[in-house]
Amino acid sequence: MSNFVFYTEEGLQKLKDELYRLKTEERKKVAQQIAEAREKGDLSENAEYDAALEAQAHLEARIGELEQLLQNARVVDQSQLNTSKVSMFTKVKLKNHNTKTVVEYLLVAENEANISQGKISITSPIGKCLIGKCVGEVVEVQVPAGKIKLEILEISI
Repeated sequence: MSNFVFYTEEGLQKLKDELYRLKTEERKKVAQQIAEAREKGDLSENAEYDAALEAQAHLEARIGELEQLLQNARVVDQSQLNTSKVSMFTKVKLKNHNTKTVVEYLLVAENEANISQGKISITSPIGKCLIGKCVGEVVEVQVPAGKIKLEILEISI
């Protein structure tokens, strides 16, 4: 079983940008905080120093996490996607039978999900129900607000 995690080009770039920012800007800020706290004297009872060290530990943990993610990251070639069925990285236009509204979602990996941008995770309740379905199918999904019926109107890239 592979440990690869698939991303859109945009999602992968966001990870790279965050890693760069953490390594360049944030490391300098934390180092400065540690230096300023050291200047205040006794380190054994210096809350600012302890807080700065804790911030450094969190920062380095996040950097390590991002480096691991990037090591296993792969970009999906969207030209190879099949739009006959809903799959990861396909756009799905849906009609909500409960509200009679039409929405469009891009199905993405969990860490790229952002509902305000129309990106839902394939592991979300809606994402799970849509995977493998075709245009015209109606799925019933249990969401926190109750059950909803969604009809697949269109699948695209």
